[in-house]
Amino acid sequence: MKTIHITHPHSFNQTDLPPTVLALGYFDGVHLGHRKVVETAKKEAETQGIACSVMTFDPHPSIVLKKDVTNVEYITPLHHKQELFEEMDIDYLYIVNFSSEFASLSPQQFVDQYIIGLNVNHVVAGFDFTFGRFGKGTMEALPELANGRFTQTTVEKFTFKNEKVSSTVIRGLIQNGEVDQLAPLLGRFYTVKGIVVDGEKRGRTIGFPTANVKTSEDYIIPKMGVYAVRLKIGSTWHNGVCNLGVKPTFHENETVPSIEVHLFDFNEDIYKKDVIVEWHKRIRSEKKFSSIDELIKQIGRDKEQAKQYFEKIDEHTCFLP
Repeated sequence: MKTIHITHPHSFNQTDLPPTVLALGYFDGVHLGHRKVVETAKKEAETQGIACSVMTFDPHPSIVLKKDVTNVEYITPLHHKQELFEEMDIDYLYIVNFSSEFASLSPQQFVDQYIIGLNVNHVVAGFDFTFGRFGKGTMEALPELANGRFTQTTVEKFTFKNEKVSSTVIRGLIQNGEVDQLAPLLGRFYTVKGIVVDGEKRGRTIGFPTANVKTSEDYIIPKMGVYAVRLKIGSTWHNGVCNLGVKPTFHENETVPSIEVHLFDFNEDIYKKDVIVEWHKRIRSEKKFSSIDELIKQIGRDKEQAKQYFEKIDEHTCFLP
């Protein structure tokens, strides 16, 4: 996959790029609805015998369009999104810098400069995709804006249990800690990338050593609590239990949650290692215990519950819709 970063106004001539079928969208999460758009584009590209491309935007439009928004947490930050597209075997990824100038383009200007101007033969997007100033460009209006210069396919709503699969729904589930509901929407378990950093090392003193994971990008972090998780170190996944929170038994005024993962049957030094946390199931809320002994007993119960979960899970079928 070739990644091309585009800043408005771009200087590409139509002949600078190969003809492609273009999948259009923001694609946060690259969920199953998004994948349907991309797979539709890939099939059309194969039919036409040309390359398949994807166009996405960075940063999130709300940062540019809303005065009160300065930071957005993502299901898949840009680098993670790029990796998922590469896994889907896309030929070209266009990452357009979403600026106020770009947002000011009329729908016709967007079509002329970012579809015709990039040598696109066919456009694929979801039924609710909008473009141009104030989002006035729609898939219904696209044929008139195209004026015969390219064709298009509109992908209808993708649903699971009669509900639309959307980034908004997925965000809500993550924020509510309902990570066990995500796989049928994402087509995979929810993951965040990070690095193992120095922690308080208190876990080892009570028999439960933990890896303190600092997330590397602006991920949405699940609701605080205790979770059954897997941790990827190198190419290997390890089962474990994670405390995501402020450790109220030890801290009175801590407000910044930490991700601390205890792995089963594991004693390697992974300090400063890049890791991936895969969130499977929320076991309970975080709580303050009256004594260390009470905490130790509860961690033991959490560990057993997580172990039982992983003993039952069928990794080949559990996440399929």
